[in-house]
Amino acid sequence: MSALAPPAATGAPAVARPRPAARRRRPRPARSPWLHVAMVPVTLLWLSPIVFVLFVAIRSYDDIAGRGLGALPASFSLDGFATALTEGGVLRSLGNSALVTVCAVVLSLALSSFAAYALSRFDIPGRRTILLTMLAGNLLPPQILLVPVASITDAVGIADTLTALVIVQVGFGIGFYTFVLHGFMRGLPGEVFEAARLDGAGPGGIFWRIVLPLSRPSLAALAALATTWIFNDLIWAMTVLRSEAKFPITAALLNLQGGFASAWNVVAAGSLIAAVPTAIVFFLFQKQFVSGLLVGANK
Repeated sequence: MSALAPPAATGAPAVARPRPAARRRRPRPARSPWLHVAMVPVTLLWLSPIVFVLFVAIRSYDDIAGRGLGALPASFSLDGFATALTEGGVLRSLGNSALVTVCAVVLSLALSSFAAYALSRFDIPGRRTILLTMLAGNLLPPQILLVPVASITDAVGIADTLTALVIVQVGFGIGFYTFVLHGFMRGLPGEVFEAARLDGAGPGGIFWRIVLPLSRPSLAALAALATTWIFNDLIWAMTVLRSEAKFPITAALLNLQGGFASAWNVVAAGSLIAAVPTAIVFFLFQKQFVSGLLVGANK
C-alpha cells in the first residue's frame, strides 16, 4: 500500500445532508382600506357628544344664555372648570374617588388572585360549587340589595364612611374577578409547576414567582375594568354615604347639576374632569388590556 494512499474509512460512509431550505415568510394579505373608510363616520358619531360637551365647557355663561346651547362657541373661557373644581366640590370628590378606587382595586385583585390560585391548583372539596356561588352573587340586581347593604353598614357602625364603600365594592367585585382569574390560572401549563416543585419551591413561592408574573395580562385587564366600574359607580355611593364631603365624583356631579342647573358650562366642565382619570387609566393599560382579553384565544 502506498504511503500516499488515504487510510480506509471505518463504518458507513458519511452522507452529506442537504441544508434545509429557508422558510419563506408568507406575505401578509393587504389590508382593505374600506374598513377604515367605514369606521370614519362611526368614530365621528362616537366623538360627537364629547366634542359637544367640550364646546359647552369652554363657553362663557353669557354666550350660552344669549346664543343658545347648540350654537358654536363665540367665546373662550375656563371659568366653568374653575367653578366646578372650587365651588362645585369636584376637586375634593376626585380625591375621594381616587382613594376608594385604588384601595378597592388593589384589595379586590389581591383577594381574587389568592382565591383563584387556591381553587385552580388545590384539591378543595366543593371548589366548583364555591366558584359558582361566588359568581352567582354578581348576577343579583343591585337594586334588591340596597336596603340590606345600608342596614348592615349601619349595624356594623361603618355607615357614611369611605371604608364602607371600599368594602362594598370589594365584596361585590371579588366573585367576578375570581372567576376570570380562575379560568386563566387553570390554563397555565402543569409542567411549570412540576419543575418549580422539583426545585424546592413551595405553594407560596410558586404563587409569587410563577403564577403572578404569568397572570399579569389578565390582572391588568381586570384592573382597567375594575377602575372604570368603581370610579363611575353611583348606586353604592348613594347607599352607604350621606355626607357631601365624602361623596365620590359621580355623586358630586349629581349635586353639581342641582346647584348649577342653568350654568351648563360648569356642568359640562365637571363632566369632562370626571372622565379624564378613567381615560388615562385605559390608555396606560391599553396594551395589557387587549392582551388580557385575548388570553387563551389561540389555545
